[in-house]
Amino acid sequence: MKKFIKITGYLLIIIGAISMLAPFIWMISVSFMTDFQIFSVPVKIIPNPLILDNYINVFSKLPITRFFLNSLFVAVTTTVFQVIFSSLAGYAFARINFKGKDLLFFIFIVTMMIPPQVNIIPLFFLMRELHLIDTFPALILPGIFGGMGVFLMRQWFKSVSTEIEDAARIDGCNLFEIFFKIALPVSMPAIVTLGLFTFVTTWNSFMWPLIVTNSLRVTTLPVAIAQFKGSFRELIQWGDLMACSVVLSVPVIIIFLAGQKYFINDILAGSLKE
Repeated sequence: MKKFIKITGYLLIIIGAISMLAPFIWMISVSFMTDFQIFSVPVKIIPNPLILDNYINVFSKLPITRFFLNSLFVAVTTTVFQVIFSSLAGYAFARINFKGKDLLFFIFIVTMMIPPQVNIIPLFFLMRELHLIDTFPALILPGIFGGMGVFLMRQWFKSVSTEIEDAARIDGCNLFEIFFKIALPVSMPAIVTLGLFTFVTTWNSFMWPLIVTNSLRVTTLPVAIAQFKGSFRELIQWGDLMACSVVLSVPVIIIFLAGQKYFINDILAGSLKE
């Protein structure tokens, strides 16, 4: 019976993995196909012959390099500031006793329950009053603060033993030295996990960049892909569109592969907490 349950579990995992990978594999395959191959019957999964015309068309029809660099700048900057502010706030909530700490942390938790769509209109008017519409700060500022990041870092710092910090405090280290020299190095799994989620969320963000950007100077890649699709309403060039989507997916894959060791360690550490 146990063997049957184990085999069933593996089969379900394999089926789930295939169902999630199939669209991604199809996207890559279509990006190397001609229109005739894409709509051929029976359906072809492996392009034959393999062509690069779709990628050439994408880079010739759109300033995709500019859009790519815009998205990269916004995602990296947002991630860096999100990690810095969330780490500082999380450590303060975990280690420092101050008046109103529990109430303030409760407010942070409540913000996690508010749908992002609710904040779009107030944020837009705020950016307009600050004269930041169609600028990089408008794309970055709303993403550098978040209740989820503060909650994640607080829970991590609370799980770390205070003995090393107490010893450092006895040796004369102040609060900032303890934070930067002791607390941050041991919380690298949580930092990488937070950075990974923030980068992916910001990189894939579409609605907010679409609302606050008007010019190609600050347009991000997801918005550019939507505009690219919209310029072919009579006849959508699916090969070109899939090539754009592959370009959009590459940084996310690289970031995940680079940080998966820390991400897995964070999950394992969480599962071992008492």
